[in-house]
Amino acid sequence: MRTTISKQFRWEMGHRLPLHKGLCRNIHGHSYEAHVILSGELDEQGMVMDYFDMKMLIQSKVDELDHAFLCDASDAVVLDFLKEHSLKHVIVNFPTTAENIAHMLCEHVVSKLPHGHRLDTVKIRVFETEKTYAEVEQSI
Repeated sequence: MRTTISKQFRWEMGHRLPLHKGLCRNIHGHSYEAHVILSGELDEQGMVMDYFDMKMLIQSKVDELDHAFLCDASDAVVLDFLKEHSLKHVIVNFPTTAENIAHMLCEHVVSKLPHGHRLDTVKIRVFETEKTYAEVEQSI
């Protein structure tokens, strides 16, 4: 029987959208929350996946992002500052929107799935605020 499970993860992170015409052009941060949502067939133990194993799919990425500045590689002004002052940062090749963060996390989770898993769908929901989120779903 196809079943869905979910686990939530939280981290603090700064970013900016240098091409944005509004306030998000400025350096700011969020208390992010991601929901990792996995769907598939139950195994012989009656699980889609053990929640501990589910945590291991993404925890290293959450730890990497926590209290870091997520910086688009094209944002030379901020990137130079972060490097000069040895501040924790993660460089990506995309605008640091919630949508793109959800895509990045989904790709990460899919790449970490164990061989022989019974999943058919990975969904990632990234909350940038308590009232706004972006969601990505990938069939596997």
